[in-house]
Amino acid sequence: MKKLMLANKAIARGAYEAGVRVLSAYPGTPSTEIAEEFAKYEDVYAEWAPNEKVALEVALGASIAGARSMVSMKHVGLNVASDAMFSASYSGVNAGLVIVVADDPGMHSSQNEQDTRLYGVMAHVPVLEVSNSQEAKDFMKIAFELSEEYDTPVIVRTTTRVSHSQSYVEIGERVNLPLKKYVKCVSKYVMYPATARGRHVAVEARETALKEACNNFSINKIEMNDTSLGVICAGILYEHVKEALPSASILKLGMVYPLPIERIKEFAKNVDKLLVVEENEPYIEKEIKALGITCLGRDVFSVQGEITASVIKNRFLGEALPKLESLPPRPPILCAGCPHRGVFYVFKKLKLTVIGDVGCYTLAASEPLAAMDTMICMGAALGMAHGFVKATDNNQNIVSVIGDSTFIHNGITGLINAVYNKANITLVILDNDTTGMTGHQDNPATGKTLQNEVTNRLDLEALVRGCGVKRVCTVDAYDISKTEMILKEELKQDEVSVIIAKRPCIMLSKLKKGTMVVHDCKSCMACFKLGCPAIIKIDNKAFIDQTLCVDCGLCVEVCPFDCIKGEDV
Repeated sequence: MKKLMLANKAIARGAYEAGVRVLSAYPGTPSTEIAEEFAKYEDVYAEWAPNEKVALEVALGASIAGARSMVSMKHVGLNVASDAMFSASYSGVNAGLVIVVADDPGMHSSQNEQDTRLYGVMAHVPVLEVSNSQEAKDFMKIAFELSEEYDTPVIVRTTTRVSHSQSYVEIGERVNLPLKKYVKCVSKYVMYPATARGRHVAVEARETALKEACNNFSINKIEMNDTSLGVICAGILYEHVKEALPSASILKLGMVYPLPIERIKEFAKNVDKLLVVEENEPYIEKEIKALGITCLGRDVFSVQGEITASVIKNRFLGEALPKLESLPPRPPILCAGCPHRGVFYVFKKLKLTVIGDVGCYTLAASEPLAAMDTMICMGAALGMAHGFVKATDNNQNIVSVIGDSTFIHNGITGLINAVYNKANITLVILDNDTTGMTGHQDNPATGKTLQNEVTNRLDLEALVRGCGVKRVCTVDAYDISKTEMILKEELKQDEVSVIIAKRPCIMLSKLKKGTMVVHDCKSCMACFKLGCPAIIKIDNKAFIDQTLCVDCGLCVEVCPFDCIKGEDV
């Protein structure tokens, strides 16, 4: 039976059919749907972990215990999980362990472009790359078989264009595998120097065997057509090459680390010109040139952004890029009624230096709020604010801001560090009762698991006090005047203080009970400083779009002339 499936859904299906029992993940676009879909199957365990490192450790533990297990994340999540992955490469597995990583060329929803293939090289972990939904399902089974045969974690790499595309998938049955027996083996699973040296030898032997065997893997396939041009590619770029260069001969790589060197040599020998098409780093190109084989690659394509069929035609064939309709700019903004809006309004009003973090609230960096100075990575708001305060010896105008899920992910240790080293930072935790940026997933502070079970709800205020913070308070994020008053007071303190700005995400709690209406607008434009998409300007006066307004009341608070009133409907 065939079904039209999102590739992320197909990955989940492939894991299910392969007999996976345990999945742990942290949500991150473009990988999020993998865990959400897998959790829908019966007789499996799936969870949201606090971060990707914990997720991989859970999956590794399940693997060593004897259950096929997997972990899914986006590319920057692998940075967090890499500590566990590098050692897991040495320890190896018992039952199969697969790490699914979704890269984001073009940075559609990410702070950088990085190439997971290079993690495979560094960690000596094999990497498979899928090009469509059918492969997304099929490669999961292959990955688990390789994991067990070669005693290694296996990375399955996908990219945004694959993860969020759909194609037909042949559905199969689940293989119900018995739990593999766990046998205690200190020399394999305890990674201290004496044992790790021996495991390093095993890793090198494994890699040598894989380098030889991959030349015969069916997932690395040659399609000979016109021999005047040969193209080496993998993943979604195979689909783009087929569209842009239909007559070219193609070596499609299903395994991108280690590379099938003999297959590459064979292919290169039988074509007149060789072109490598790959996004991000020129990894394959460099490996081919190291073999003494001439090829084109980065002299045709950039290391930046995506490579589409149109880009291939433009860069390689000289065809003009298609002209796109010129549309009015529509910058991303916080939703109407977003509980974060009032907090950032106060930040800007007080002219604070705002050390920010990863989340939908990062949109507050844009005008008209323009109330964020830095955003680097998950949890950095605390360490960076610490650094600011230590460098300037002044915390009077520096505030750190982080979301609830991001704080749990990687902010807690930064707070402990600030308390321990007396950083005197003021931290605002934006608690909107969800992981909003990636589509409203639960986290330890919501009281629900990925499989929708009621669980212990993490008390953020108690957690913060447990980190040693004495000055902790919770404020309604919609109460602008109280938020401003508390913030002014805490910025004066000579110790770490935490303000929890609490209000559920408006997308979860949109209950419209009235309608905000502007009466006799004075054209002062104060309400526009909120950046609310529901407030529009007509004839230099403010009007409220009732199709967008959710009656949060922030505009009422900031209007100095009381022109905005709530009216029952």
